Amino acid sequence: MSMARLKIHPRLAALLLAVLPLSGHAAGPADAPDLPPRAQVIEALSGSPMVRAAGAQIDVEEARSRRLEAGPHEWMLRFSDQQRSLRPAPRARYNDWDVGVERALRLPGKAELDRQLGAAGIASAKISRGDALHEASRALLAGWFDWLREEAAADQWRRQRDILARQASVVKRRVELGDAPRLEALQADAALAQAEAQLAQALGRSQVAAESLRRLYPALSLPAGVPETAPDPVDADAARWIEAILEHNHELGVARAESARARIGASRADAERRPDPSVGVNLGRERDGEERILGLSLSIPLSGAGRRADADAAVAAVQVSAHREAGVRRRVEAEAAALHRRARAAYSGWQGQQAAADALTRSAELSERAWQLGEGSLAETLNARRLAHEARLAARLARLDAGESRYRLLLDAHQLWPLDMDDHAEGEHDHP
Repeated sequence: MSMARLKIHPRLAALLLAVLPLSGHAAGPADAPDLPPRAQVIEALSGSPMVRAAGAQIDVEEARSRRLEAGPHEWMLRFSDQQRSLRPAPRARYNDWDVGVERALRLPGKAELDRQLGAAGIASAKISRGDALHEASRALLAGWFDWLREEAAADQWRRQRDILARQASVVKRRVELGDAPRLEALQADAALAQAEAQLAQALGRSQVAAESLRRLYPALSLPAGVPETAPDPVDADAARWIEAILEHNHELGVARAESARARIGASRADAERRPDPSVGVNLGRERDGEERILGLSLSIPLSGAGRRADADAAVAAVQVSAHREAGVRRRVEAEAAALHRRARAAYSGWQGQQAAADALTRSAELSERAWQLGEGSLAETLNARRLAHEARLAARLARLDAGESRYRLLLDAHQLWPLDMDDHAEGEHDHP
């Protein structure tokens, strides 16, 4: 079945759509024209193999939880049959047998720790599913803007090609009328050929990016062109953004869940230093039934160095998980601060590029008008047009960089797309 026709469970879709962005705008950033439609994003993310695999891992942890709750011990059936011969005379031969059942009994407190371990495993798997959803969202956003950049570059080269084609046509007409030297026709044709070659390469890159998006996210439909949307600025309150990202970061949540799981595991390993006793009952027959035996058995393993080593290893594992959690928090905090600075710098960079592009565009138009009036050379006009084109292309790419940086900041702060459906749709992970 094609992923493009993947059906989303109605309850899950309703819960996803209910998770609104946290920004104060009436229309959330997910409704922006330079982003894919929200419903398509939800379908694409829900159908991601990475997200579905993480959802299946919840089933694994639930089964493990049931196993932990059931306990490590099971009933054991023991049966023996033997032939016994008596010597000397009178010789006799007896058929004796013995049957019994036994089982180790989990000591008080261990069962509760096992239940806590199972619950911790399920909680960790659910947070991991959120982490997979977050990573899939990042990949989708990056792929989307990669295509927008390639499409914008192709569109800008198309515009440059059209301008140079019009200019080459004017030069050709002037050469035919004897108002311009043939050298200008060669210059105009060369500039046009170069633009057409660059356009062909840009179109190829755009098609590759579009094909990659279609293959990876069949639910997405690509727009006809790149929306000319000015990015919104990012406020300077870095602390607020860092706090929001730390609060919602799934990777940090996974590290915290694993730390909690390790602590419970250490308590369980310490409890295992008190071995579980085994009790049993057995029934036997000897001397062809002349003797019948009914007995009870009790066996208690003696705790030794192995159990102490297991407990010590579990305590050390708690330290390992705690250090890893601290490392993840420090890295996430540094990444959040860098992401905020990058978003603000990208916005300022776009403003500068836009101002330069506007100035160079006006300069190119004035240079062309002067050339048409016979006050300048075609080489100066072509050079001015080239500079204006390069500035306009840089401004368009800077605008997309600023938009992507801001959306990435919103995404990591859980203000762009719903990334907490694992917390609100318990039991729905097996019906994506």
